[in-house]
Amino acid sequence: MTSVAIVTGASSGIGAATARRLATEGFHVLAAARRADRLAELVREITAAGGAATAVTCDVTSDESVAGLVAAVDRAPGPLTLLVNNAGGARGLDPVESGSVADWQWMYDVNVLGTLRVTRALLPALESSGAGTIVVVGSTAAQVVYEGGGGYTAAKHAQTALAGTLRLELCGRPVRVIEIDPGMVRTDEFGLVRFDGDADRAAAVYAGVPEPLVAEDVADCVAWCATRPQHVNVDRLVVRPLAQAAQHKVHRVG
Repeated sequence: MTSVAIVTGASSGIGAATARRLATEGFHVLAAARRADRLAELVREITAAGGAATAVTCDVTSDESVAGLVAAVDRAPGPLTLLVNNAGGARGLDPVESGSVADWQWMYDVNVLGTLRVTRALLPALESSGAGTIVVVGSTAAQVVYEGGGGYTAAKHAQTALAGTLRLELCGRPVRVIEIDPGMVRTDEFGLVRFDGDADRAAAVYAGVPEPLVAEDVADCVAWCATRPQHVNVDRLVVRPLAQAAQHKVHRVG
């Protein structure tokens, strides 16, 4: 039977690239996100390339919406063996003393509680497959804090704690928990969301960086981890561009 994979946040960036890549690996991909038009376009693209995918409109901040993922799994052509918790994002770059509570709340709800909602809803199906894998797409912001990043780093630290705790709790059960933490990844929307549509501020983050990661680089990491033999668990994979030696050390040209 065809194995089924769910990718959240699949309407753009890392999520869309991961959906495309997993389809080439033979998964039937349930591409989940809020924007139905983007998902429909993605599914057409995957299908035209010879893959299999289904669009599932889903908002990870809504319990009712996440319940729709369970219904989609029930209609899928095979067992759910892979969940990629990719939905997330950042808002703002304010210091703690003037931080926006609304922005912090959004980041926690999407990155942390969204991962909780989706994982809790789909864990029974993953376990019943006998060979389940949960991938949490985090960030190097889960390891190091920086000025102006309090809300985002707090959320990503919490997401890491969730993944690590889940791995301990599932020990002895047939479900792997894998965390992938990318560094600088240049995508179309991450910076625009963070800076409220300010394209210049979004572009400045990558100014002079010779080759930041792109979405396909992270998708490649997801696919590699997820297709290892089931007894192999990649607990945590940190991936950065060559130009980024650490969170605070980036080579820039010019």
